Amino acid sequence: MRILIVDDQRTIRLTSAQAVRAEGHEAETADSGRVALLKLQEESYDLVLLDLRMESESDGLDYLASLQKISPRLPVVICTAHASIGTAVEAMRRGAHDYLEKPFTPDQLRQLLARVEKERRLRQRVDELEEQVAQTVPAMNFNSEDPEMAAAISVAERAAASRATILILGANGTGKSVLARHIHQRSPIANGPFVTVSCPSLSRELLESELFGHAKGSFTGAMKDTWGKVEAARGGTLFLDEIGELPAELQPKLLRLLQERSYERVGETKTRTAEVRVVAATNRDLASAVKAGTFREDLFYRLNVISVTMPSLQARPRDLERHAREFLRFFADETGGAMKDFSPEAWLAVRRHPWPGNLRELRNAIERAVILARGSRVELDDLPAELALPTVGDSEVVLGALVPLEAIEQAHLRLVTARTSTLEEAARVLGIDAATIYRKRKRWASGATIPAETAS
Repeated sequence: MRILIVDDQRTIRLTSAQAVRAEGHEAETADSGRVALLKLQEESYDLVLLDLRMESESDGLDYLASLQKISPRLPVVICTAHASIGTAVEAMRRGAHDYLEKPFTPDQLRQLLARVEKERRLRQRVDELEEQVAQTVPAMNFNSEDPEMAAAISVAERAAASRATILILGANGTGKSVLARHIHQRSPIANGPFVTVSCPSLSRELLESELFGHAKGSFTGAMKDTWGKVEAARGGTLFLDEIGELPAELQPKLLRLLQERSYERVGETKTRTAEVRVVAATNRDLASAVKAGTFREDLFYRLNVISVTMPSLQARPRDLERHAREFLRFFADETGGAMKDFSPEAWLAVRRHPWPGNLRELRNAIERAVILARGSRVELDDLPAELALPTVGDSEVVLGALVPLEAIEQAHLRLVTARTSTLEEAARVLGIDAATIYRKRKRWASGATIPAETAS
């Protein structure tokens, strides 16, 4: 924790700071309430030890409201030699977290810090759980029946116990962010925060500020000092999503963060220490990016201490069925529906779809189906149009199926037109005129799906 000690007696400030550091925490001091308020506007703290009576100023209780206005959730512990039931009750009534009588022993301070640290971790855990609930995403089951996936999970779980940087590779939607959170939860710092930075989401300037923080006035719109995600993740995990999109200008700074655990806020020269474990993920081939000169080789090797590759959903059909049924149960419970299964036609469509969007696409498709379903099971027309491939007789229209070419053409055209917004866009994709699409669709709608000579 980062602790601010406010006392007008220099000896008490120094001995308290020494005792705090002996317990493994960071300590800063202020000799007055006014200085404490200024520090709190510029720095982030986890606890304030505030002297109740300072000779140069009024009652320390008067500063409680000001401190809490700047940082409403900041715990403040009142310290005083003028102990009484009345002052203790008044301090708690005004919002003090606790009360400590001077002179306090190292053991009393140790117990206080332990209580505050425990409550801080519990609060972080509650915030994290509330965020997960707000996202309404079913928990991912990591007991895979696919050998490749099981091997990837095994590596991730064994590496979780260390502080090593982990790089998660895989296509979009394969569950990289879910695995990153799973690694955090299996780690010794599971009680610490889990903070995500999406590398492609912001411009270089804003991304640097979000990652490292900035000083007031460092750029247009920087109205106050801001702590970045590195500080927010202190004592926990910093998850860098889509690290392959990190701008070249920020790559040396991230390399320094990983190698030296140090950084500076934007517009500041003060070097700060980062106490975080880094997990990164990308859908890009970083080795190729290194060869192309768009990603630093030394950063790649620093990130790639332990790498885990998430296989696509199409490559693990056993997991497809399990995830599809888990999503079905989850969204049925969420909507209060009575869906218990898929119809045979719907299940056939789920099994044969290639799922290029992986788990994310599957989740969205099942959520849509549950919302639209009219009975106790998901029907084919409840699923997205691209899953409902046409058939000829009892044969599936897929590449290599024993069906006429025109059946394949009809299926492909239907899928492309379903996934594009206009016929003109579909025509550009297919490399034909929009009028040709119109004529083919009109002919097929009239019942002339397959010419007689090819159907025989």
